[in-house]
Amino acid sequence: MRYLTLLRGRHSTTPPPPELMEAILTLGQDATQAGALLDTAGLAPSASGARLSLVGSELTAIDGPFAESKEVISYAIYDVQSKEEVIEWAARFLKAHRDLWPGWEGEVDILKLFGPEDFPAPA
Repeated sequence: MRYLTLLRGRHSTTPPPPELMEAILTLGQDATQAGALLDTAGLAPSASGARLSLVGSELTAIDGPFAESKEVISYAIYDVQSKEEVIEWAARFLKAHRDLWPGWEGEVDILKLFGPEDFPAPA
C-alpha cells in the first residue's frame, strides 16, 4: 500500500539545526533500505505557487501565498504493508523534530494512494 505524507509547519526564519538535518537524512536512508520510502522532497513556501479552483463552470487561478497558518513544507511517498507502518515512519520524523528543534511545531497528514488492492479484480 502506498501512502503520501505531507508535513505541515511554519516556515522559520532560522534554518533547522544541523543535527536535525542529519537525523532526517539517516531516517530517510533507513526507510529507503527497508524498502518503505519511494520519494521525498522539501517544498518552497506557498508564495511561489498558485491555486486553481473550479466553481460552477468558472476556472480561476490565484497566486500564493495562501492563508493557512501552516505551510505544507515537505512530502514523502511510502510503500508499506499497513497504515500503522506509515504512522510509525511519520512519528519517527516528527520525534526527530521534537527532540532536535525545540519549539518547532507541525503535523503530518497521511493519505492513502489508491492501488490495485482498492479495486476488485474483474470477474
